[in-house]
Amino acid sequence: MKLQAGVALVCISASAAYAGGIERTTQSAMILYSEGNRVELSYGFVQPSLSGTSRTVVAPIDNVANDFSVPSFALKMDVNEKLAFALIYDRPFAADIEYPSNPMLGGTMASSTTDTLTALGKYQFTEQASVFGGLRVQKASGEITLNGLAYGALSGYSVDLAEDTAVGYVLGAAYEIPDIAMRVALTYNSAIEHEFDTVENVAPTMTSTTKTKTPSSWNLEFQTGIAADTLLMGSIRYVKHSEFKVTPAVFSNFRPEGLVNLEDTTTYRLGVGRRFNDRLSGSIMVGYEKEGDPLVSPLAPSTGMTSLTLGVSYKVSEQVEIGGGISQTWIGDATPQTGGTARADFTDNSATALGLKVTYSF
Repeated sequence: MKLQAGVALVCISASAAYAGGIERTTQSAMILYSEGNRVELSYGFVQPSLSGTSRTVVAPIDNVANDFSVPSFALKMDVNEKLAFALIYDRPFAADIEYPSNPMLGGTMASSTTDTLTALGKYQFTEQASVFGGLRVQKASGEITLNGLAYGALSGYSVDLAEDTAVGYVLGAAYEIPDIAMRVALTYNSAIEHEFDTVENVAPTMTSTTKTKTPSSWNLEFQTGIAADTLLMGSIRYVKHSEFKVTPAVFSNFRPEGLVNLEDTTTYRLGVGRRFNDRLSGSIMVGYEKEGDPLVSPLAPSTGMTSLTLGVSYKVSEQVEIGGGISQTWIGDATPQTGGTARADFTDNSATALGLKVTYSF
């Protein structure tokens, strides 16, 4: 049983739009298991609503999370029946937080981005067993400003992390039973360590080098046919966000723990895909990430989430398939803190994501 590829991938991609920490994509390697040669272009747009109320000086904090986009590109080619290659571009990690006017945290902001190119190869030992892996080249940069009464003497501090490029790797294996469209795949994405040329805006301005890792992760992804033209699919994704530390030299003298402290996350997704006819498929997926410690960094003011995602895919021709998805995420409540003191309460927040994917087979 073959379900149109786009519907499952769009569904999963849209549901990942507001997961934990700095995560923006699932870093899936499953394009290696798609049928034939193909090019995929996808674009996601996410509109978060992340608001709260400051403590001590009680005042509303309007939406601190800016809208963002998640573009990606993938090329997959079969060399022969056993060997396949893929090239994937995406932006797996990022942050875009900006506090509006507020006595406690107004002017605080964090902006970071990654651009990643991953080259993968897959070898099919038997009809059931395969392994895959490859290299990932990642470009990253960021800037952070701390402001407001919550930061005391550190208010007005800012740091710029200049663009840096570093390399990581991907390893994985899969087991399949083609007759029932069953596949279980385990993927490891390594941490990637950057060495940023750093400028800290203190008196006087200081320059140094800051070592920062984007986190490693494990993906367990599965699918199986459960009825004619019906597919059960899901994933468990563990991200070691605690590896992500931003510790510029001067700031670390005041706060050895650094600018950001994140907890590791495990995200569960489960869904069903259905092929209605030779051209049209649809899917529904739920996602869940357990809430962690409610005391969080103001630069990442959320913890945990629940999501619902709907996807649809239409095969325009033998070569062209178009898929779309919409996801609603309910973000867990959190309490931003500085120095261990709660500074605000963020409750009843959410995010809406839209995804579009175009696939060309050749």
